[in-house]
This record gives sequence, structure tokens and C-alpha cells, in this order.
Amino acid sequence: MKAQKRTCLAIVLAAGEGKRMRSARPKVLHELAGRSLLAHVLTAVAAAGAERVALVVAPGHEAVVKEAKALAPDVEIFVQSPALGTAHAVLAAKAAIAGGYDDILVAFADTPLVRPETFARLRTGLESPGRAVAALGFLASDPRGYGRLIQEGETLVAIREDRDLRDGEADIFFCNAGLMAIAGATALPLLESIDRANAQGEYYLTDIVAAARRRQLSAVAIDAPEEEVLGINDRLQLAAAEAVLQTRLKAAAMRNGVTFVDPSRVTLSYDTQFGRDVLVEPDVFFGPGVTIGDGVTIRAFSHLVGAAVGPRSIIGPFARLRPGASLAEEVHIGNFVEVKASTLGPGVKANHLAYIGDASIGAKTNVGAGVITCNYDGFAKFRTDVGEGVFIGVNSALVAPVKIGDGAYIGTGSVITQDVAPDALALARSRQVEKPSWAKDFRAKHQKT
Repeated sequence: MKAQKRTCLAIVLAAGEGKRMRSARPKVLHELAGRSLLAHVLTAVAAAGAERVALVVAPGHEAVVKEAKALAPDVEIFVQSPALGTAHAVLAAKAAIAGGYDDILVAFADTPLVRPETFARLRTGLESPGRAVAALGFLASDPRGYGRLIQEGETLVAIREDRDLRDGEADIFFCNAGLMAIAGATALPLLESIDRANAQGEYYLTDIVAAARRRQLSAVAIDAPEEEVLGINDRLQLAAAEAVLQTRLKAAAMRNGVTFVDPSRVTLSYDTQFGRDVLVEPDVFFGPGVTIGDGVTIRAFSHLVGAAVGPRSIIGPFARLRPGASLAEEVHIGNFVEVKASTLGPGVKANHLAYIGDASIGAKTNVGAGVITCNYDGFAKFRTDVGEGVFIGVNSALVAPVKIGDGAYIGTGSVITQDVAPDALALARSRQVEKPSWAKDFRAKHQKT
């Protein structure tokens, strides 16, 4: 008989003030790899099987609520006021806990690197009979300041704060990460039995282990790598977490067939997607929403956000692809070329010094140096439609809205304000005038004075 799936509620605590960030932005809205700390945590708990998410915030954190709703419209919001400790914060979501879930995951919105697999292992820790709590721990390189996980065999018997350590416990390097899984059937009685018997007068979630033991229930510690449970309290820790996440993302990309000439000099986003046999040179930045096809080369100092690059294309060096750039196969975008909200067909070449914005460029079209699409009149954006096999001469301006037919030629230095028929030559520049000896006479005149 197939075992029944265990149900799960995730409680994500986002009530911290984050004063050490020295920022007007709430701490949990600072970003790693292109998305907020909160988004990383909400995504991870959902991937670990949480059917319902309760977010606990401090009063006045409307921006945090807005971010959460954008990511998970069904998230339930609870306000902790006043802030009386972590157990008090969890109990702010009492109505959600009472929903009768098998597992209650407790996560922190400022601890964004915990993998879904780790949350899943926490839940697995509750499957033994009589098990009420599974606490996440890590082997600290320096345990000073951390609470210690006190074990007897495989049983967790206490979580002791650093200042309360007893004889011999200072030598314990297995430390508390703060995250927990609590059996849903006993979660409320255990949380409500925690008292304020501490110097801060707060309700500590760590005391739930002792509360469980008083009821003849057991607890277990689940280990995770130290870097995975890194909490973010200041900009230094934010940078450290970014480094960890970048290493993860680039390792996954390389395992799937991407070559980074120097991985330390490339920045990825959480959702960067690569095909196989992609080559990325140093000093390339991938913002959110970038998809790279098979066999693409991204040359140095290029910046891509919200763009799709087709197979066997060559981008850069010093190229910029902005949101809405969609490139088909074998497109060449060269140095100091910017593409925004435009579709480029197969084999299009724009090898230097061009701006393509709000445009459609047909297959095999050549965009010369210094060419721009004039897409904005100060009030609205307009589109430029260029057909297939078009040749656009250098230093030409295409003033939108305008259409260039298949096979047309645009003469160098032209300002095109009207549609151009297929296979036509369009010239929009003054006729050259030459005055013999004018320069010689001009210089002679000024030399006399």
C-alpha cells in the first residue's frame, strides 16, 4: 500500500529590522543573483513540498508583503507585534498552524542559501515515532557566538545559547542554524508552553527541544554545510552569500556543458539558462531572464538582461542586450552594440557601434556601424520593421515608425523617415559640394590676421 503524502506548512520569518544593512530597503528585499533573499527562501520551501506558506512580518513592511504576493499569491501574511522572540514570531501564524498539517517548516527570510533538499531532509527527520522536532545544525569553523546542539547519541537533548554553555560544551562545534521542522500534531502545545525565562524576556524557539522532552517527545539534529546556513545581517555577509551562490550556479552550468574562460569574472542570475557548448569570456554579466542557445560565444565585457540568444550566435565584446532582445540563430552582435525590445532574424549582423531598439530585423540583414533606430519622440515608443537581406549603410538613422522592404539598400549617412520599398536604394542626405582651393584660401586669410 502506498504511503500517504505528508502535508506541510512553511512559516517564513521576515520580521527582522536589518539595521546593520544601513539601507532604506528592508533586509530581506536585498538581492542575491538577481532576486530577493525572500524570493530564494519562498522558492526553496515550495520546492521542498510546502503546500501553504505563512509569512511573518514586522508592522509597516508593506514592501515585503508586496514582494511575497508577487511570488506566491496565496501566501498568508501575519504581523508580529511586538517583537518578542522567534517562538513568538512563529506563534504569530497560529491560525495557519491550526490547519492540521503533518509538518511545520520554520525558515528565515534572511537565510537564503538553504537548498530544497535540506528542507526536505528536515521534514524526513520527523518521520520517526515520537519525533516532535528536527533542528538544522552545522559544523562551525568558529563556534563562538552560536547556540550549540547538545546530543546524546542521535537524540538532540538541548539547544544551548553560547552564553549559557555548561562545562565542556564550549568545545562543541555542532551549532544551531535556527531552522526547524516541527511535527504539526504537537506544534501548538509545544510553542505555547515556551516561557520567557531568559534575560531578554523573549520567547526562544530553541526552547522547543526542552518543551518536547518534558512531554516525552524526542528531537533530532540534521546537519548542513556551514555556507548553506549563512544568515544575512550586513553587506559583508550579503557579498559572502553572493559568492557562494555564484559558485553553485557556475558549477551547475559547467557540468551541463558551458565553458567559462575565468569563472571568477562572470556573474550569473538565479535563472540564467545555457545550452551546450557555450563559451563565455571574462567580465560578462547575466541579469535575470537570459536564455543562451547551443554553441553561442559571449565575448568579454558584455551585459545581458532579459534576452534570448539563438544557437551559434556571437555576442560582444562590449555588447549590451536589454530586456526584450530576441536573437535567432547565427546572429552577430559586436562591440558597442545595444539591442532592446527587438527581434533579430537568422544571420543578422550588427558588428559595431549600433543601437537597435523596438525593431524587427529580418534574416541576413547587415546593420552598419553607427546605425540607430530612432524609436522615441519624447512621449512614446515606435517600431522599426526591417525586412530580410537589407543592407543599412554606416551612420544611418531609421526614424520610427518606418518599414524597410526586403533586399533594400540604405545609403551611408541617410536619415530615413519614410518607408522604403523592397530592393530599392534609399538616400537621404545632401549632395556633396566641393569648392576648389577653399581651404587654402581660408588658412591664408587667417594667417594674415
